[in-house]
Amino acid sequence: MIFEYLKLSINIDDDEFNSIYPETIRTLAKRHWTPVDIAKRASAFLVDKPGAKVLDIGSGSGKFCLVGATSTKGNFTGIEQRKTLVDLSNKLSRNHRIQNTNFINANITSIKFKEYDAFYFYNSFHENVDMTAKIDDNIQTSHELYNLYHAHVYDQLSLAPIGTRLATYWSTKREVPSCYQVKFSYKDGLLLFWEKTS
Repeated sequence: MIFEYLKLSINIDDDEFNSIYPETIRTLAKRHWTPVDIAKRASAFLVDKPGAKVLDIGSGSGKFCLVGATSTKGNFTGIEQRKTLVDLSNKLSRNHRIQNTNFINANITSIKFKEYDAFYFYNSFHENVDMTAKIDDNIQTSHELYNLYHAHVYDQLSLAPIGTRLATYWSTKREVPSCYQVKFSYKDGLLLFWEKTS
């Protein structure tokens, strides 16, 4: 019923949505997975036309893509380093018959942004510099990787065409080139809606 409600624009709270996940994933939700309300607002901005291709940079449990794909007419791809989370996200997509999602097990540095129309970023690299923010111990973390990942995102966003849309949540903004301008914000500026203007 959760995804049927989303399709009908019926409000779903996070506890209800997170019930689709195993307990180990639910315990990480408050800190690591995008709230339903944020995902709906961000995806509505990013999907400015039917079929728009949205990339979630560090998709974790897949929650943003699952909500976005259900509540818009966009196509959502999540990129995530942890194979267990990618497998879980793809399984949930299949089980709930959500066809406009795709989850890729890869490092962000291997992804060229030119294949996508819009981007979502929820401070995906913060666990490299904050040991209290680690999801698990299954990937390497370091300040060097934090800088490398931000630089890659910055460079790829710089190459995107004018009009490209970006939504950032809890971001330091260091991954956003100066050619992007904030169009509006939500939740006291925690969620920012950007567009490339030059």
